[in-house]
Amino acid sequence: MGTPRAAEDVRDRPLGVAIHGAGWVASAHAASWRKCPQARIVSVSSRRVESARRLAELCGPECRVHERFEDVLEDDRVDVVNVSGPHHVHAEQGIAAAEAGKHLLMEKPMALTLEECRALRDAVARRGVKSVVSFVLRWNPLFETLRALLQQGAIGRLLHLEVDYWHEIGPWYTGWEWIRTRAIGRSAMLSAGCHAVDALRWFARDEVAEVAAFSSRGLGRYEYDPNVVAIVKFHGGATGKTSAAFDCEMPYAFNIDLLGAEGTLRDNRIWSRKLFPGQTGWAAVPTVLPDSGAVEHHPFDAEVRHLVECIREDRESHASIADAFRTHEVCLAIDRSAASGGAPVKLPLE
Repeated sequence: MGTPRAAEDVRDRPLGVAIHGAGWVASAHAASWRKCPQARIVSVSSRRVESARRLAELCGPECRVHERFEDVLEDDRVDVVNVSGPHHVHAEQGIAAAEAGKHLLMEKPMALTLEECRALRDAVARRGVKSVVSFVLRWNPLFETLRALLQQGAIGRLLHLEVDYWHEIGPWYTGWEWIRTRAIGRSAMLSAGCHAVDALRWFARDEVAEVAAFSSRGLGRYEYDPNVVAIVKFHGGATGKTSAAFDCEMPYAFNIDLLGAEGTLRDNRIWSRKLFPGQTGWAAVPTVLPDSGAVEHHPFDAEVRHLVECIREDRESHASIADAFRTHEVCLAIDRSAASGGAPVKLPLE
């Protein structure tokens, strides 16, 4: 069992990064790691060796291709494991990496069941490694703008929040054959709707107390219901709504509505007589919106830099596995409610 490198040790040298899983998302992760001067990619591995070799060729001569995940964990040069393979292996690989003393950047979902989420969370806490789960929109410029406005009290106390993830995902998608299955994709909320659920928590700065949800079969292409809508109640009294839709015909959309006692935020538009006493219409903030599902559009550069800073400064991330546990718990509660035909489910599930 390995030991995490002390913060003092890693301040003096670049962190060694292993990319495990060499698909579409991994290519974006690798591009961001390559831009980070405090890190170097020393290993690429995948269930398909040819994919790993193609990605490793872009990462320099010191990057090795490992055929087994065990070899990755035994590589003394590796400080961070970037877990980016199919969903159903995330928890097992994350637990093994934590037990080997490796820090973690994990793609979402980090696990598919409550038991897996709990085991992964506890393994990371037990070994004291740093972690980030890739709810990458937390670094999106619109998200940062909205959080700043909320912290400044621009719209007063939050009363109601709505966040939606709408993205037609069909045979065009490179991961179509596995994301559509219950064994690997599992549910609309866990596959991608978790981004919307995480945004609800991030903006509310509160935890969900109860959910009720309904789902539909869509076009029948998925082994699970690909369209789901949920209403939520927060401990502080605010209400919310979130939805995920995969079997639909429309461009990608990530809708954000935050209604407060003294104003409202709708995507990048603001209504706030507190900030703008003479306001007569919506004011738009020019910024980068979360309006594309393309991985090249996501702010992985900032996410990677954040994890490196947490490791070097020996501090926990706001997007750690411990925090992401709560987002996944809400997703699982939504799935449980939808499966029961809309019966309310209280949280925490633990």
